[in-house]
This record gives sequence, structure tokens and C-alpha cells, in this order.
Amino acid sequence: MARASSNLPLHLAIAYAALIAYACLHPFTGWQAIGLPPFDYLTAPWPRYYRVEDIVLNVLGYVPLGFVLAAGLARRLGPFGRILATVLLAGLLSLALETTQNYLPTRVASNLDLGFNLLGGLIGAFFGSLWGSALFAPQGGLQRWRGRRFIGGHTGDAGLILLALWLLTQFTADGLLFGSGDLRQALDLPNPVAFAPERFILLEAAHVAATLVGVGLFVRCIMLAPSVWPILLLFALALGATTLATFSFFSADEPLAWLTPGARRGLAIGVPLLGISLLLPRVVQHALAGMAILAATALVNLMPENPYLSFRHPAGGHFLNFHGLTGVAAAAWPFLALAYLSALGLWRGEHLADGRRI
Repeated sequence: MARASSNLPLHLAIAYAALIAYACLHPFTGWQAIGLPPFDYLTAPWPRYYRVEDIVLNVLGYVPLGFVLAAGLARRLGPFGRILATVLLAGLLSLALETTQNYLPTRVASNLDLGFNLLGGLIGAFFGSLWGSALFAPQGGLQRWRGRRFIGGHTGDAGLILLALWLLTQFTADGLLFGSGDLRQALDLPNPVAFAPERFILLEAAHVAATLVGVGLFVRCIMLAPSVWPILLLFALALGATTLATFSFFSADEPLAWLTPGARRGLAIGVPLLGISLLLPRVVQHALAGMAILAATALVNLMPENPYLSFRHPAGGHFLNFHGLTGVAAAAWPFLALAYLSALGLWRGEHLADGRRI
């Protein structure tokens, strides 16, 4: 297979910046003129009330952006130049978003947020400049591992970014395990099926099993050679993210509250099904991945509302903003994945027609 050039950290930085913009401007309603100079907030005094959690999230939210941005910038800039350019770009992004928040009644522009965003970008840029080459350079550890395992170029980058987005959706801990693609709230649709405990358990089990097969085969579709370890790593990270979200945002006393009877049954069914699917021919795996993701999406839209989840709400402040971000990512993911699988099938068909190995 021909190795197309790619810049994975820069692609990750663009995707992450888009997610930050969504989190800062959600829910995008109620735009209005403020009647004041838009940059007045820059000279405002320190606010009287401020949540420590918001300060931490403002810093941590920009650390990954600074890291991947510094790693993706040209080597010829040198360490200091990459740090300076990264902080400048992160600062311009934060300044633009904070200024835009002036026009949203549900948001408050803050020079404090801007300052801590810059601090997060600086921290990320420092470590990205130090370690980014070791991870993302052509001969770096991460790139060597990626080159051995996954298809190259922009096509492979897009697949890996979609997997990172799927991991982000696992922080939506007030829904189903691995749940994504639910459009009922966005389209204001009623629940088509009434709640009954046994029916809910069966539908949840089917959804979890279908998602295991679909996402597991999605990973296989972007791999160069058969290997189960990246798939196991992805699901281990997903379950860890769900546990962390449940602990942090919802139920510190029950971090495994997501392990419902339906989830347990779905895992028990889905794991062997995925194992069998990984033995099938590659073209069959590609088709089955799309079918399983489509089935899981249909099931999640048929699921009756679980009354036991209606009492679970995330904390306020930036935690609520983060929850809105994971919610929209979860709603969009299966449709992006299906479009990607279709494009990947066409790409592979063209390469096979040319007689090239993929």
C-alpha cells in the first residue's frame, strides 16, 4: 500500500479545536447584541465567585490542544518557536470564543477563562515540543506503531480520529453503555416503545452486542494486518472512560452503575460474536461492520426511556458544557462512521482495481 503523507497531530488539533468551539458555544441559541464594547471583559476585575472545577477544566481543556498542535507544527520552527506559535494560536482561539460568548445569554465572557486557557495551551505546548517528536515524528514510537498497524495517510488519520471521537462519547454516562446515534431528542420524536423491564434488558443487550461487533470490526477495517490488541485496548479505554464519567459526573458511590443487566448480557453475547467475526474474510468484515453499526443505531432509537436514568444529571458549570459536547458527539458518531466505511470501501476498490496491495 502506498504511504500517503499525513500530519496526524495537526489533524487531531483541528478536530479538538472544533470540539472546544462546540463546548464553548453550545447550545447556539438566543444570539443578541450586548450593547457594550465586545472586549470590555478583558479589563474586568477578578470575579467574586468562581468554581475551582471550572478553573481546572479551563486549564486541562487546552493542554491536549497545545500538545498536539506543538507536535504538528513544522520542525524548522525549533522548540521555542513551536511553543510560541502554539500559545499564540491557542490564545487566538480562546479570545475568539470568549468574545463570541458575549452574544450568548447563557454564556459569560471571562478574562479569567482566557488566562487559564492560555496556561493550559502553554503547558501542552511545552510537553508537546519536548515529547511530540518522540510520539508523532515519522520515526517516533507512536508513528512507528501506527505505521505497522493502521492504513496510512489522511484516510487512516480520519479513521483514528473517529475512534478518538467514539471514546469521547463514552463520557456520556447518563445513557446506555456504548450508546450513540439517538436522534429522538434532536428531532423531538416520541419513544416508539413503552418501557417494560424485560423488554428494555433485551433491547439493551442487543444494542451493546451490536455495538461491540460494529466498533470492533471498524477498528479491523482500518488495520493493515489482523491483530486483536488494538481492539481490546479500545474497549478497555471505553469502559474506563464510562466508569470515570459515572464516578465524576453522576454517582461517586456506584462507579459501575453502567453495568446493568442488559449491559452484562450484551457484553457476554457481543464478545464471542466479535471473536467469530474477526475470523471472517476482510470484505465480509467491512460489510458486517456497517450492518452492525446501523443495527445498533436503529436499536438505540427504538429503546424505551429508562426511568432509572431520568434522575441522573451531570454537575453544572463547565461539566454541563462538557456533557453537551459528548452528547452531540454520541448523536453524530454512527452516521460519520457509516459514511467513512462507505468511503473506505470505495478507496479500497480503486486500489484493488489498480492492482495495489492494501
